[in-house]
Amino acid sequence: MQIRDYTDADWAGIWPFFDEIVADGETYALPRGLTSDRARSEWVGAPPWGTFVALDEEGTVLGTAKCGPNRPGAGSHVATASFMVSSQAQGRGVGRALAGHVLGWARDRGFLAMQFNAVVETNAAAVALWQSLGFAVVGTVPQAFDHPEHGYVGLHVMHRFL
Repeated sequence: MQIRDYTDADWAGIWPFFDEIVADGETYALPRGLTSDRARSEWVGAPPWGTFVALDEEGTVLGTAKCGPNRPGAGSHVATASFMVSSQAQGRGVGRALAGHVLGWARDRGFLAMQFNAVVETNAAAVALWQSLGFAVVGTVPQAFDHPEHGYVGLHVMHRFL
């Protein structure tokens, strides 16, 4: 697996699973029905943000991540990140590999910590992954996410120092 910086040519490989993940409504609080262009503007940020892709040997996009400052100004020393992995690539270590890349990228840019603002508490795989990488749940906003199957569930705020 190769992880590298996103290029505009990568969007064609990201868009199908981005659209699928948002449409299923289980992990992202993004509006359903986004156009490809609007989705790209939500996902791909200008510096100081970085956007990354994980590719297999044939160059197929398996997953993507983005990382940048959690807040501007006095909060800009704490990074945040978001991750999406294609359903066809889940269980193959893509999320873990992207996480390792993003944590190193943030550390190399001088961020002191990383904070995830909205990890859906029913997303057991993500919660377990982040905890295995040293993140702790520092709080849960009750009933902050309207899950299509479970109804209103909490959003974890997760944190770790870099």
